[in-house]
Amino acid sequence: MAKNRIVYSTDSGRMCPDCGEPRSACRCSQQHSVTEGDGIVRLQRQVKGRNGKPVTLITGLGLTDKDLKPLAKTLKKKCGVGGSIEQGNILIQGDMRNLLKSELESQGYTVKISGG
Repeated sequence: MAKNRIVYSTDSGRMCPDCGEPRSACRCSQQHSVTEGDGIVRLQRQVKGRNGKPVTLITGLGLTDKDLKPLAKTLKKKCGVGGSIEQGNILIQGDMRNLLKSELESQGYTVKISGG
């Protein structure tokens, strides 16, 4: 079941997938909220729902989606693995908590390893 929406207009160019306005007039990027953070970045190992394969979930960064991309790219490169951004959190493949902790602390974040 596909949505019927305009993705490109010859008059105004690319359209925002969220609001349907032209990208130049889109206010969605301003509305994308900053993830709530208490100043402490938490690293959590997860395997549930991932066929037993571990990922490291990084939460509490307090950055916008736009600012998360370069940080995620740096962390993935440092660990030599893949990853993604989901709902304002960074996912890094594998259990890389210790390496990520040292890297984030060197960038000035307060980091805790949470979970078991």
